[in-house]
Amino acid sequence: MFIAARRTQDELHFELLGEWRAALFPQIELELRAVNFAGARRASILPGSSQLDLAGAWLLRSFLQRARDAGIESHFEGEPPAALTLLEHTATGATSPQVPHEEWLHPTLAVEDLGRRTVAGWNELRSGLDLFGRICVAIARGLGGKRRLRPISVARHIYDTGITAIPIVALIGFLISVILAYMGAQELRQFGAAIFTVDLVTIGVLRELGVLLTAIIVAGRSGSAFAAEIGAMQLNEEVDALRAIGVNPIEVLVLPRVIGLCIALPLLTVVADVIGLVGGALLCHELLDMPLAQFLIRAKGAIAPTTFWVGIIKAPVFAALIAFAGVYCGLRVRGSSRELGRLTTNAVVQAIFYVILADALFAVLFMQLDV
Repeated sequence: MFIAARRTQDELHFELLGEWRAALFPQIELELRAVNFAGARRASILPGSSQLDLAGAWLLRSFLQRARDAGIESHFEGEPPAALTLLEHTATGATSPQVPHEEWLHPTLAVEDLGRRTVAGWNELRSGLDLFGRICVAIARGLGGKRRLRPISVARHIYDTGITAIPIVALIGFLISVILAYMGAQELRQFGAAIFTVDLVTIGVLRELGVLLTAIIVAGRSGSAFAAEIGAMQLNEEVDALRAIGVNPIEVLVLPRVIGLCIALPLLTVVADVIGLVGGALLCHELLDMPLAQFLIRAKGAIAPTTFWVGIIKAPVFAALIAFAGVYCGLRVRGSSRELGRLTTNAVVQAIFYVILADALFAVLFMQLDV
């Protein structure tokens, strides 16, 4: 039974029951045709607990049109079904009224918007922690057997994220060290302390700029690639296909990328450090007439035992954050290529934000440890 009808004087009362689905189209239509409008002037409709799809909404709309043709004024008790409202707007070309700009300043709407954003942020945090937990479980399982770590896939990602990134990382490291040395030399020469340009370049590149700029380059290069690759697989339902055949997507898609980047980024950092020192040495030679041997002696005296390792320790942490942001945004892709583009952009923004935040925390930590 899909509709219950009762009459009071000249008014009909209808209550919608059950599920108005396309599969039940004939039965619903048969019941609606059996309704007699004779002697009625008004009709009230109670949606009740019924559920309508578009086919059911179309039948209900036809039923209401038949009532209007019979001269009966009909109305809903409460809100009409959402599917029927959508169908009416589509059929008539009507659009929802625009909310005046002033109404968005209403305190109730502001609180509602804050609540929605809070819930959305909490759900995103939960899903991020869920993915982090799954990655940790996959790593723990992989320690029990090398095949689970998929060394061939890891090697491919080391090549994609590390070897192919050497030219751009080397170029950026060289240019940044040259800029740093040039600015330092220009200022320090005014005080007769041009020799300290070597300290500025050496400590700045090895401790901070080498690893930080390398991580930012990799975030824009590899973080976006991770999000785009996995997002495209989501759109093509390849991830669902992996689950259907009993393959864990975390082990196949996520873990090799995380491990590969955690290996590649420290190696790229070493490349950036070496090229950065070479750039600083060349500029000091050209600008300050400083021999290479003097640069090396001064650099050796400026470097503390922990200077190099402070930068290297940061690299795998930055790599894990970049890889996590990329795969997390990629796995969230749903529905359309527009969503793929949006989340790929989000992956880059989030990765760079995480890297800078982690670098700030490392700075505080090393200051507290007097490193």
